[in-house]
Amino acid sequence: MMRTRPLKVALLGCGVVGSEVARIMTTHADDLAARIGAPVELAGVAVRRPSKVREGIDPALVTTDATALVKRGDIDVVVEVIGGIEPARSLITTAFEHGASVVSANKALLAQDGAALHAAAEENDKDLYYEAAVAGAIPLIRPLRESLAGDKVNRVLGIVNGTTNFILDKMDSTGAGYQEALDEATALGYAEADPTADVEGFDAAAKAAILAGIAFHTRVRLDDVYREGMTEVTAADFASAKEMGCTIKLLAICERAADGGSVTARVHPAMIPLSHPLASVRGAYNAVFVESDASGQLMFYGPGAGGAPTASAVLGDLVAVCRNRLNGATGPGESAYAALPVSPMGDVVTRYHISLDVADKPGVLAQVATVFAEHGVSIDTVRQQGKDGEASLVVVTHRASDASLTGTVEALRKLDTVRGVASIMRVEGE
Repeated sequence: MMRTRPLKVALLGCGVVGSEVARIMTTHADDLAARIGAPVELAGVAVRRPSKVREGIDPALVTTDATALVKRGDIDVVVEVIGGIEPARSLITTAFEHGASVVSANKALLAQDGAALHAAAEENDKDLYYEAAVAGAIPLIRPLRESLAGDKVNRVLGIVNGTTNFILDKMDSTGAGYQEALDEATALGYAEADPTADVEGFDAAAKAAILAGIAFHTRVRLDDVYREGMTEVTAADFASAKEMGCTIKLLAICERAADGGSVTARVHPAMIPLSHPLASVRGAYNAVFVESDASGQLMFYGPGAGGAPTASAVLGDLVAVCRNRLNGATGPGESAYAALPVSPMGDVVTRYHISLDVADKPGVLAQVATVFAEHGVSIDTVRQQGKDGEASLVVVTHRASDASLTGTVEALRKLDTVRGVASIMRVEGE
């Protein structure tokens, strides 16, 4: 039996995502009501520019006073899609205090202050859902938080930023340089006018913090995530990758240590074999590969950004939270019981691809090999090409720690026969 009194929803933000949330709430109102068991009503929309025409939204619902909206007391659910740290953080905690549950798409805030927000939700017996904060329309948070709650997740490896994947895919498929590919991404609307958050890995790092926290039942903050952007990736790197049967992706990698005693979270460009499922993810799409004890390997794939895809994830959370509201219950909150330490990047063990510019003369390879041996880094393959007194030496290592590789590179730079280190790239997805 359907309840006739509607559940009231306050929408904070009415940009690309917020406007789609409002549109879907209106056009799918009957279906949403049937799925929830009660109608949902858009009770207010907080914006910065009230004079802007917003198709399909009653101007009487629009306000610039977001604080007053979340304090009303009759609001059941607050949907926060304004982004950033403040005022979003204050508005969310105020919403909890005044009786509303919250659905958010705010990856930056959750990565920085997720623990405090979860604590505020629990203290007020309210829900905090945020499927849309990671990978857009792809169902990922709920499978990790609920479907795999009985399993042990060991690794989460993914492409979680569509802008960077578009750029790297374009460089791979056409041979374009970084700037040329970025210009095309900007022209097509995939990249912002200031692409720093995407290309320097900040966006992906926030998502990695959220994923690691859920996967390993451990609090992982943005500051715990090692971050390296992809602006230094070159066409030459792609040529080297192709020679190895690989391509290059900007990856978010969250891992449990082999002994289970710690975790790591990192974002950086990496070579992955063409045989790996993530290698075939093209354009602006996202994909996340999850490895766990019982279920084995799972892959989640789809559009990772955009108004409609992200709004789909928001509405999925809205339905879940509204159902909980009707039943007088709350869904799963923070699970941080494991409290595992987050290891520094220096402890991370992986393979490396190192390209060196060296003098083309006898004995160079022996000198280089000696340096690797002295630092405990085992060499897998070596390829050397030389001409007119100069040569390119490409070394692929077996698995080594980041700290040992850093020491190796510092020692290599001191050799008279090494003119420079052209590139260093990790090799993942073995």
